[in-house]
Amino acid sequence: MASDPYKLLFVCLGNICRSPSAEGIMNHLIAANQLQDQIICDSAGTASYHVGSPPDRRMTAAAAKRQINLTGQARQFDRSDFEAFDLILAMDQENYANILRLDSSGQYRHKVKLMCDFCQNYSDREVPDPYYGGEAGFNYVIELLLDACNGLLSQVRQGALD
Repeated sequence: MASDPYKLLFVCLGNICRSPSAEGIMNHLIAANQLQDQIICDSAGTASYHVGSPPDRRMTAAAAKRQINLTGQARQFDRSDFEAFDLILAMDQENYANILRLDSSGQYRHKVKLMCDFCQNYSDREVPDPYYGGEAGFNYVIELLLDACNGLLSQVRQGALD
């Protein structure tokens, strides 16, 4: 009997730039490795600014240059996500703190990690928010998330996160 799929949730502030990019990149890598039955991804934002909106068009364009498709609608992180997901990946320290604030007992702290903890080539500690910047910032975020997602996928495959 197959085990339940491993569930990943990517979280940024508004869920229109960084977290849907991480979700799209991870889904791209999952498909390339034929792991769709084993790993499931979603994304959310700590704020409700963009609920219902599609991914930012500039982010979508940066991802498309690498044949990565960004889909979905922004939603806000909810306490129930702690139970629903095996691993919750925050894009920066502020997102990390906002997520943990909803876990007052600390029961789920072990499930929350920083996305850049999985980088293999970049030394960044946070995924920068490209929202107010130019095209180069969006391209950089895609490159950084490709690195982090590859590292994350390799650890999930090794079972190192259980």
